[in-house]
Amino acid sequence: MVNWVQVAKQQLVHRLAKKSGLQPRAVDVDDAGTVMNFWVPKDKLPACPEPAAERRKEEAKRDSSRLAVVLLHGFAGDGILTWVLQVGALAKHYDVYVPDLLFFGGSALPAGGGGGRSPAFQADCVAAALRRLGVGRCAVVGFSYGGFVAFRMAEAHPGLVASVVVTGSLVDMTCSTSERMLRRLGAASFAELLLPGDVAGLRSLFAAGTHRKWWFPDFVLKDYLELMMFNRKERAELLEGMVISDEDAAAPSFRQDILLLWGENDSIFTVELASKLKEQLGERAALRSVREAGHLVMLERPRAFNRCLREFLLLQQQPRTTTTAMAASKAGL
Repeated sequence: MVNWVQVAKQQLVHRLAKKSGLQPRAVDVDDAGTVMNFWVPKDKLPACPEPAAERRKEEAKRDSSRLAVVLLHGFAGDGILTWVLQVGALAKHYDVYVPDLLFFGGSALPAGGGGGRSPAFQADCVAAALRRLGVGRCAVVGFSYGGFVAFRMAEAHPGLVASVVVTGSLVDMTCSTSERMLRRLGAASFAELLLPGDVAGLRSLFAAGTHRKWWFPDFVLKDYLELMMFNRKERAELLEGMVISDEDAAAPSFRQDILLLWGENDSIFTVELASKLKEQLGERAALRSVREAGHLVMLERPRAFNRCLREFLLLQQQPRTTTTAMAASKAGL
């Protein structure tokens, strides 16, 4: 039976990504069999497998003047489906890398293998894969769950991560913050909210994630559940690994400039949470909000989102003081 979401993904989303100059590639993260699927600029891929010395020579020849931008997805989709409306806007000026995080899309741990379930483990795997792809320095953009991973990448790999953009996320999800969010959203657990098992649950998830209410027929939502909601046990473990005790949460401190790019009407991670996060992060952080957009701001208001993102990335490539750069990021669009 035809899965219409899969057809749309292959015939529209993948074609748009390829038209933007990206190609999919499976990247061996380690020697144990951990593999991450990436969409990578095709001009950064060798034509065929090469010995290590030849690969280093080839990498040295490639244009290193373009900033690499890594896009990390959230929990309800994979990488390219989440960021399809951004890759075209960014690929003209930047080298865009779009991974599937572990247990999403084509990324997986070896059969029977262990591995962590924390955002820090995901961050280490993304960093290792990027280095194998020849990326030495990058800006990381993280949405929702991908934002937790982005912050961990910035913390653990400051030599790799030059700057950070986060939308709809936090540095840490503490037990107390988690409990308040779930009460407000009327959910017993994040797994109940983010891993719906039926059409009604998926409708509720989309309703919580959007400002303008989206409507899809039941057969489309059923196809989406069939295509996207797999590895349920492992993803539930990721959600458990995301929450830490209040005592383990440390005051955030980052070397990078950070842009918090928010949907003004985000009902999951509210703009009030974003304002508190900005205060915690200090002068290296700026907050911009996009009007008439919810949690899925990059899909609801892609032009406004992309404009904010490009302005921030452009600032990162220009000589400036932190104060000057951050002053340029004004709230409200």
